[in-house]
Amino acid sequence: MELQNDIKRRIQEKEQDKKNRFSKGQRFILEYIEKHADKAAFLTAAKLGEAVGVSESTVVRFAIGLGYKGYSEFQRALQEYVKQKLNSIQRIEITSGIFSETSVLESVLNADAEKIKTTLDRIDQTAFERAVDTILSAETIYIIGIRSCAPLASFLGFYLNLIFKDVRILQSSNSSELFEQLLRIGKADVIIGISFPRYSMRTLKALEFANHQGAQVIALTDSPNSPMNQYACCSLLAKSGMASIVDSLVAPLSVINALVAALCMKKQQEVVQTLEALEKIWEEYQIYNNDEIETEKETDFE
Repeated sequence: MELQNDIKRRIQEKEQDKKNRFSKGQRFILEYIEKHADKAAFLTAAKLGEAVGVSESTVVRFAIGLGYKGYSEFQRALQEYVKQKLNSIQRIEITSGIFSETSVLESVLNADAEKIKTTLDRIDQTAFERAVDTILSAETIYIIGIRSCAPLASFLGFYLNLIFKDVRILQSSNSSELFEQLLRIGKADVIIGISFPRYSMRTLKALEFANHQGAQVIALTDSPNSPMNQYACCSLLAKSGMASIVDSLVAPLSVINALVAALCMKKQQEVVQTLEALEKIWEEYQIYNNDEIETEKETDFE
């Protein structure tokens, strides 16, 4: 697996530095990473040292020697690249080595909690506020999320429909249908693109088209290096991850919750009016009474 360009550049610069080249032990680490980047990205410094046959301190010095603040920063850079390239089979192989069968629940929930905390620490508040203002000023709001991101797009669209008059969740099984739905997007509109590794080319092309049509683009993605950012007026970065074949999108969902809450606060009067109208419809047509009726029937038979 080819190393990420940033890491590769740092390695080349160090090899060209005659006074500060890799030591013998560090070269062992380099060779292992070049051959097994997919595995190395998820090993602790101690485990990587054990796999290579060097000390943990040698691994840490290797990362610092490349210009990273420490092993954790180096590992994150390697993971950013690796997780974009892994197929489903490779995901299972790697995560089976991370989680034991007896601690899956605890491990996954703790990992998700860590992703939310990391997102909170790193998210750009200015970008978030700009996203809110951009959505508020749009005539039509388009939302796109493909594959595992489709539920996030649907969730966001459901609540934005309670706040705004014209919200469109893009549905497509092919690129032709996608562009047909985007045909009338223009300068007064906004498109929210949701994509996490492995990034969707259809989502990227939709954002590119919308940008060329003059629409504002908001990207909800995982990294400053995400290809979605190149067309975005603002990017909301949320940490994603993987658990077996599952994409962990807990942190992105939390960002969506915050986005909806902020928009509701800005449009409180309109939201209240919409909900009051819906409550009358729900009551008149007994939308939420069916379960209660069934429960009463079951009780009668007891």
